Amino acid sequence: MPETPLRFAVIVCLALTVLLSLACIEPGTSNEDATTGVSAVPAGADLHTAARPWEVAVQHLELDLSVDFEARALAGDALLTLDRRDPAVDTLVLDTRDLDIEGVWALGAGSDPAELEHSLGPDQGLFGRALTIQLLGDTEQVRVRYRSSPGAAAVQWLEPAQTAGEHPFLFTQSQSILARTWIPLQDTPSVRMTYEATVRVPPELLAVMSADNPTEKSDDGVYRFRMEQPIPAYLMALAVGDMAFEDLGGGVGVYAEPPVLARAAAEFEDTGKMMVVTEGLYGPYRWDRYDILVLPPSFPFGGMENPRLTFATPTILAGDKSLTALIAHELAHSWSGNLVTNATWNDFWLNEGFTVYIERRIMEAVYGRDYAEMLWLLGLQDLEGTLEELEPADTHLRLDLAADRDPDEALTDVAYEKGAFFLRSLEEAFGREAFDAWLRGYFERHAFRPMTTSDFLEDLDEHLLEYHADLRDDLQIPAWVDGPGLPDNAPVIESEAFERVEAQISVWESGTPAADLATDGWNTHQWLHFLRHLPEPLSEQQLADLDGAFAFSASGNSEVLHAWLLQVVDHQYLPAYPALERFLTSMGRRK
Repeated sequence: MPETPLRFAVIVCLALTVLLSLACIEPGTSNEDATTGVSAVPAGADLHTAARPWEVAVQHLELDLSVDFEARALAGDALLTLDRRDPAVDTLVLDTRDLDIEGVWALGAGSDPAELEHSLGPDQGLFGRALTIQLLGDTEQVRVRYRSSPGAAAVQWLEPAQTAGEHPFLFTQSQSILARTWIPLQDTPSVRMTYEATVRVPPELLAVMSADNPTEKSDDGVYRFRMEQPIPAYLMALAVGDMAFEDLGGGVGVYAEPPVLARAAAEFEDTGKMMVVTEGLYGPYRWDRYDILVLPPSFPFGGMENPRLTFATPTILAGDKSLTALIAHELAHSWSGNLVTNATWNDFWLNEGFTVYIERRIMEAVYGRDYAEMLWLLGLQDLEGTLEELEPADTHLRLDLAADRDPDEALTDVAYEKGAFFLRSLEEAFGREAFDAWLRGYFERHAFRPMTTSDFLEDLDEHLLEYHADLRDDLQIPAWVDGPGLPDNAPVIESEAFERVEAQISVWESGTPAADLATDGWNTHQWLHFLRHLPEPLSEQQLADLDGAFAFSASGNSEVLHAWLLQVVDHQYLPAYPALERFLTSMGRRK
């Protein structure tokens, strides 16, 4: 891609950093270049933000927003409380994208609001426009009045026909760098802030956020929120719609549209057990409540770990709890990601690799070892397919995304599955008891902090490898972290449940009708393994035999249906095309 002004500025600053031999600059220190008068960019800084938090960082955000469904806009004020880390710096830089900035004012100790000079930088596409604000000497807070655009990338505005009811709905998705499309802030995981908000919505609707939440609608449509634990920008979340709440006990609950609520509550009834298991392994839950919001089908992800309020797709409501590994995953993020956070998107595996590993440990504790091993094998299958598709450099755990690359490109199975397999390899090498003790300590030592891969390696070396130095060479840590693909010491996973599936595939290949196969009691994971390992190619008669016996085209299990429809597409099996059309026109999840 052509050099953008933002990337050019980053490259210049990095060059100055090298020339001045500034190996590392801690946040809060000023290293001003004598020629340019611009403080140098710290080594390892997040390149996907225009913000300069080592100079001035946002500590607290206070939002006052009105939700306008007709105009499809969020409008109001963002009051930012500042930590002026470098006294010599008199500018605050925020990330914005497609925001209409109506005015900026300063608030200082004992002084009246004063309008501040400000300017928007050039449009950097998906990175938006830097908002540079000139601060006064005593400025402690900055108020920005703004309005989002109807096309704000983080905000989904749904018509009633796109919901389960008769009212419109909106939800946000801020990860990775989309918070800047609905709030002017420092949109980087390296900055954590507390926040509070006042949100005004139509009185027939309920508003919830990644904060403490109401459980009933207010008469006037005004809702107030507070998040007392500091979070990064990508965990800012808002949803507004016709929602109801059911308390599941033990500090766990579920929100959903009224027609969906009973199904969701039944599906998630084991969430409290998952919480007990996770706290026993990795320490106390630090976020007060844990609630789940089941969104309309257009939600593009399986789930999003917004603290205190996981956003979840309705496609996991299978009726038999067979897809609740997703809830275990989002709950696990309360430790890995939300509590200890990747400092940059190059370190994304620190969020997702840890989370997948913990998810599998939760599922093992609640449903048994063989159940968890099936999840490990399905994850390995996904990873092997991903490794075939990516360039070798993008299969490293520690990435090197250029400043002009979308950090969403880090959202691959490498971060999730390779990261989890790396941690499992460490568990197998050190033993579960020693590894669990280290991991629990890791979350305690780094709670509410951003972490780089280098930070992780230092902690591993100091708190685990120091006591097992004889294992260092066998672990192949450089190959896992900075090498392509899977190292040769990757854990070997075996599953008796999948072996039984493979035996039935062989029986079917030999000519036994599908209806005569021994499939009673199979769970979702076994059916996925079955569909992924059918022989190639398949004839129309074979596909008809499978669909006739197992009614795949009519399956209410979204994962099984998805795996079946991949076979339908690959083999152009026309009788199942109506099911394919229904799937494509009703599924927002990225399938």
